Amino acid sequence: MIAAVFLLYVIVEIAALVIVGNAIGVAWTVLLFLAGSLVGLILMRSQWRRVMDGFRKATRGEGSPSLAVADGALVAAGSALMFVPGLVTSVLGLLLLIPPTRWALRPLAVLLAGKRAAAFAAGGDAFAGTVGYAARMRGNGEVIDGEIIVETPGTTEYVASNGKELVLEGEILDTDTPTRSRGPQY
Repeated sequence: MIAAVFLLYVIVEIAALVIVGNAIGVAWTVLLFLAGSLVGLILMRSQWRRVMDGFRKATRGEGSPSLAVADGALVAAGSALMFVPGLVTSVLGLLLLIPPTRWALRPLAVLLAGKRAAAFAAGGDAFAGTVGYAARMRGNGEVIDGEIIVETPGTTEYVASNGKELVLEGEILDTDTPTRSRGPQY
């Protein structure tokens, strides 16, 4: 299967080079290829910035995570196609890097990703604004540092979660006699 796809790619790219080379000449074809690569590099840089801004907005709850993921996938595919040699792949890469084409292909990208990706993105939309999530992200939640202690019934030894014996230190208080609270001393 992979060999057949690669063979098809080679045949399509060679046919495109021959057709374009016969139509505009070899020098213009090479110039067209180089210009497409340069425009692709410029577009990749600007569109990756735009995708990262979309991700940042989505994490702050200002944008849709599903749109950010779809844009990221399309820009990644376009960038990958720009690095594959050939006129056809460069044209396809440029089409995926141009925002209006991405806007038109976004629903198709979600459809091709399947119901699982859509459900994942919808889950991100649903939980992005919840209080617990936002509190954790802002650092406003209370963090309690602790350790899990496993008690074995019938023994008096306590073992910490890392497997080491736990040594308890402290003072034993008699619960029958009331203790005096030590409040502020003036």
